[in-house]
Amino acid sequence: MSQQIDRTLDILELLVDSPKGLALSAIALTLGLPKSATHRLLTQLAERGYLEQDVVSQHYRPTMRLAVIGFRLLANSGVNDVCQPELDSLAERTGELARIAMVDGDGLTWVAQAQGARYGLRYDGNFGKQVTVSATATGKAWLATLSDEEAIRIVLTAGFGDPAELGPRAVSDVAGLIEALSRTRKQGYGTAYEEGEPGMAAVAAAIPGVKANMSSVGTVSVAGPAARVTRRRLHDIAPDVVEVARRLSELWPVRQLQPSARLYLPNDDERASA
Repeated sequence: MSQQIDRTLDILELLVDSPKGLALSAIALTLGLPKSATHRLLTQLAERGYLEQDVVSQHYRPTMRLAVIGFRLLANSGVNDVCQPELDSLAERTGELARIAMVDGDGLTWVAQAQGARYGLRYDGNFGKQVTVSATATGKAWLATLSDEEAIRIVLTAGFGDPAELGPRAVSDVAGLIEALSRTRKQGYGTAYEEGEPGMAAVAAAIPGVKANMSSVGTVSVAGPAARVTRRRLHDIAPDVVEVARRLSELWPVRQLQPSARLYLPNDDERASA
């Protein structure tokens, strides 16, 4: 039964990243599964409404049922009720895109956003997608609340991201990651300048956990075109972002989703050097 569950989830995760769908043979080959077992799982998922098969191409693709379930979870958690007013206000003050990402296992997923740009260049982000934690202000703000060992494990498991999709300044090795996390801890917030995406800049702060000695539950960030959001402006915006993160921690409604990892606490020497 465990193997069948694993295979089912592998199929769903593969197809979610293949919006045009995939043929049975391609799914089986990619996942290294027998065609007969793959066909059986695809049929069951289609019968439950999670997949559909194009009548012309015969490709399988996910339906909106997965998204509906995700939005139901988000709505029932109360995150939007608490976050959106703070996010709207932050976006209005900065004139840029404000976002919240929630810790989801060993990663982060964007769950709420507000656009503050009224004219000219604007950045709309990738709502609903997981965050490349090693190459974003959001990821560094979260990873910095963990020990170096835990942060390295998470990044090496997920990978440093596809260089073709990242900015030219993205961290690409463990040494660079450790240096970035050290800088983030000293600042009290994460920054990224042409790292997550070319031509984009961002600043982020971790939302502290709802219990003492626990890791953050998520992050709040502001992002915009690097031509407008300069390095200096990132640091000017940072105190506002940190304050919003603090307020959200006091209001955070999703106590049952609190991660179990311990919060990284700097020792006396590290605090002195900061």
